[in-house]
Amino acid sequence: MDLSLKGKTALIGGSSQGIGLAGAIEIANLGADCVLLARNEENLKKAVAQLNKHGRHDYLVADFSHPEQASEVVSRFLQKKTVHILVNNSGGPVGGPILDASPEVFIKAISQHLICNQLLAQLVVPGMRNAGYGRIINIISTSVKTPIPNLGVSNTTRWAVAAWAKTLAGEVAPYGITVNDVLPGSTITGRLKFLFETISKQRDTTYEAIANEWMSEIPMKRFGKVEEIAALVAFLASPAASYITGTAIPVDGGKTPCL
Repeated sequence: MDLSLKGKTALIGGSSQGIGLAGAIEIANLGADCVLLARNEENLKKAVAQLNKHGRHDYLVADFSHPEQASEVVSRFLQKKTVHILVNNSGGPVGGPILDASPEVFIKAISQHLICNQLLAQLVVPGMRNAGYGRIINIISTSVKTPIPNLGVSNTTRWAVAAWAKTLAGEVAPYGITVNDVLPGSTITGRLKFLFETISKQRDTTYEAIANEWMSEIPMKRFGKVEEIAALVAFLASPAASYITGTAIPVDGGKTPCL
């Protein structure tokens, strides 16, 4: 199986921590040069230091809440180098019932996820076409298979991204470019802890009670690790995944109820 990414460059969003950083580490371990993209420069510097010492790794500073800013930063980078692998990853929208969400919250979420993904794809696809190799991997959520209660804005936004990705996959497939979605289930990250804290306050119960409730619904009876999500990201980035495109793959310990 050919997993080597030597000679390839990967641009990974939201990669100063969590799933994004774990994905960058695995991609770097396969030989790629990684460019980390996030808003906190100090965290980015620390993240780059964790990557495989081999290769030429770098970082770009941009806030996905301002897609034009991210687009401008990446556009300048592409004047020097071709990106063969794009991992779209950004923090999830705020939780809460969908009826409580204002139009502004929806607009912000769509801008941060869908619009940002679109702008970055438009920038990197020409280089991928010329190189005859391209991988676009979107870190979304299992909510694209079945909505998650109390995450109304996130559910709506994630579905929009999944529909965008499926459409894009069909358009770029003739050029050797694949587009796939990785759908993390409940994974041990700062966001999961924040969700548990928020829900526990809303229900006037304990953090542990909410965590145990969520864990009880997972067939494997545990939460995922960021490294387990990253393993799939790295595989989809590799030559071995050349005939896999337009898919949305849950990594959730078996929780998603639908096929």
